[in-house]
Amino acid sequence: MDVTNTQKQPAERRYAEELARLKAEDRAPKPAGWQLSPRAVRRFILGDPALDVSRKFYGDDPLVDRCIVSLMGHQGLMLVGEPGTAKSLLSELLAAAISGNSLLVVQGSAGVIEDHLRYGWNYALLLAEGPSERALVPSPIMNAMQDGKIARIEELTRCAPEVQDAMISLLSEKTIAMPELGAERELRAARGFNVIATANLRDLGVNEMSSALKRRFNFETVSPIADAAFEKELIAKQLKERMEDYDIEAEMPEEVLDVVVSVFRDLRTGRAEDGAVVAQPKSVMSTAEAVNVAHAALLDAGYLSAESPTGAHVARQLGGVVFKDDAEDARKLRAYVDTIARARGRRSRAWASFHKAAKSDD
Repeated sequence: MDVTNTQKQPAERRYAEELARLKAEDRAPKPAGWQLSPRAVRRFILGDPALDVSRKFYGDDPLVDRCIVSLMGHQGLMLVGEPGTAKSLLSELLAAAISGNSLLVVQGSAGVIEDHLRYGWNYALLLAEGPSERALVPSPIMNAMQDGKIARIEELTRCAPEVQDAMISLLSEKTIAMPELGAERELRAARGFNVIATANLRDLGVNEMSSALKRRFNFETVSPIADAAFEKELIAKQLKERMEDYDIEAEMPEEVLDVVVSVFRDLRTGRAEDGAVVAQPKSVMSTAEAVNVAHAALLDAGYLSAESPTGAHVARQLGGVVFKDDAEDARKLRAYVDTIARARGRRSRAWASFHKAAKSDD
């Protein structure tokens, strides 16, 4: 398979040149099994202009420090937060920088069984040869233990409680017993092994974690980006990266990007910049969704309208991309358009076109 033609490459391939520069310059002490020192891991994630290393995670810088420290210890790292707050991205970046491999992932769901965390079997070989190392199919976590790397579990709370409980011994004992291969056969994790799990705050009640499992993790909350300028910078950067895959010249004008950022921040926080109260939709108004709306607006403008993006392109994409959970969300958006957007439209052409298009969609 031609990896250069894939829609998304893993972080270790996407940023291979940056990782190589950091590794060449890295003189700081490294924990056992780590590809980079903790200082270099931090620079990879938060950026280093001197080495032309880009910032990849926008938000709480001390959070990144705490995550790195957690992964040097014996407990796993649990990243929790609202959907779209870049928990998975941070998990991927940490694994890529520490282990050089972010692909040792289990995607949590109701269909996950204990074999997905430990090991399964190639049943054709199992029937032909009986239990053997050749017939054993290791899980991503087992591979991480064997190689001393970071394993990732996405949406851990979507797994059934009995499956979650399998993680308790994996995290506390760092051992997988394989009784089918012999009474004393086991795999003990190499140094460098640890686990990063994620869970959405809205989904913590799907399958609540046991107290015993919670004790095996350090919990860190990934919050929405607090600084509007930071959020705008991130959206602009991600738009640029996404549009590299398309054969059109399309760039989001500054004033239109300001509309995107303001709409999402107003509806997310329930308060406009001037202090006016805004009805909050139940849908998650995350930065990730803001990028999706802005990206859709660029594609609409570039491929269908053949013109520079305007506030109208943003308005046309807003409803279908974001408001998915509750019919009341449409009413709340209309109220926002009738008050906040209308008033801003008197001073801004971008807001005026946003208001006009949003009203025509009612």
